[in-house]
Amino acid sequence: MSFTPTPPRRTLAVGLFVLAGAAGAAGIAIGSDHQDTPEVELNPKMDMTDVYAFPGSSAGRIALVMNSRAFLTPGATAADASFDPDLLYQFKIDNDGDAVEDRVIQVTFSGSGADQQVAVRGPVDPPVQGAMMNQVADVSPDVSGAINSPLGTSTDLQVFTGPRDDPFFIDLEAAFCILPDRKPVGGALSAPCALPANPTAPFYFRTPGVNYVQGFNVLSIVVELPSALLENGAPGKLGIWGTISR
Repeated sequence: MSFTPTPPRRTLAVGLFVLAGAAGAAGIAIGSDHQDTPEVELNPKMDMTDVYAFPGSSAGRIALVMNSRAFLTPGATAADASFDPDLLYQFKIDNDGDAVEDRVIQVTFSGSGADQQVAVRGPVDPPVQGAMMNQVADVSPDVSGAINSPLGTSTDLQVFTGPRDDPFFIDLEAAFCILPDRKPVGGALSAPCALPANPTAPFYFRTPGVNYVQGFNVLSIVVELPSALLENGAPGKLGIWGTISR
């Protein structure tokens, strides 16, 4: 990754996938939502772009990543390149296969701009299970400090929060020609499809592919920790998803 380009809370965005093994390779992506309500489109910091999990920096560790705020330019102001302090960002982990979270990692922010502070709680038992009425756990943060800085320790919880180059690849102009109902209400991507007609297929992506998000950043929450803190007493399959709530 590079810099280049406690009231009830209602869930605004969700990303989901399954991870096989304690700190093994990521499995099939089950679902990912983007700008799925008008409120999310009005506040890009509510928009979750992707959730990832990777083997950590050493054996027995796992790295979790949640990205939000698509189309953030590398030259964005400090206010735009910081997180929304009124939102609760959560990683949710199912470790017994029932599709209900057993552990959560909660990330909150205070202040704004270059001086913004982050607080990370967890993994803890979820104060409330499910997508609605999420609450911040009544425990002290396990890691806290300034955004844009590595926090924590390499043997326990490590955290980084801040802008990073968007790792996704998508031709959004073609995607919105295929799925016009997902277009934003304003901006260049809201215009009618301008791609030339393909005589052999009504829906298609361009060859070579066009990465519309190239050169843009996202706001990343990166958490690395011992995978044993997420497991149910033994290594196995983990269901991991993210929510952004308020």
